Amino acid sequence: MITRAAVVPHPPLLVPELVAGAVAETAPVRAATLAAAGKLPGPWVAVAVDGSGPATFVPPLSGTFLGFGVDVPASLGGDPPPQPRLPLPVLITAWLREHCATEVSRVELVPPDLTPADCVSFGRQLAAEDAGLLVLGDGSTRHGPRSPGSNDDRSGPFDSRVHALLAAADAGGLLDLDPELARELGAQGRAAWQVLAGVPGPWRCSGAEFFAPFGVGYHVAVWERP
Repeated sequence: MITRAAVVPHPPLLVPELVAGAVAETAPVRAATLAAAGKLPGPWVAVAVDGSGPATFVPPLSGTFLGFGVDVPASLGGDPPPQPRLPLPVLITAWLREHCATEVSRVELVPPDLTPADCVSFGRQLAAEDAGLLVLGDGSTRHGPRSPGSNDDRSGPFDSRVHALLAAADAGGLLDLDPELARELGAQGRAAWQVLAGVPGPWRCSGAEFFAPFGVGYHVAVWERP
């Protein structure tokens, strides 16, 4: 049974080599992400959102962040030749695995438009896993003038609500998040958070943080059984 889950973001800026000019500015989200992932028991089952989903990635598997500017290798386990174009959530899972010195069972990618009902169904399927659950997903990409998208005043309230729901381990509240609003705000993590909400509780949150460097919202939280 899954007894602990970590919610983390998966931006390239977690990898210091990819943000040589902003290592200090991105240090807080990097440190929080590594700390949360480090609390998970191994092996990990990771769930993330990607346009290539549904898809499953299992070790042995290696990749590189060369497509993001620097040839930083990362492995889910084993030492096969690196694949040139693994999805970003798979690469970040591999990078976290190496830094947390643990094992990954697999990475499950779900599509961005997965319905809340299907998220719940998938979460229930994962519930019996004897693993730590790593939930990867980013918040809104529209926080202010530095954001990748144009500013949207709804981003602040949206990510404030997500942060509050994660901090309260409020699965029902997460399932009430509007998929269309999340899509408009670029909050691709919505489906991954709702998969977590589908894993039967009870849960309590042992810590939750929110960051928004460069105008993108990043949530970090740890849920565990009371």
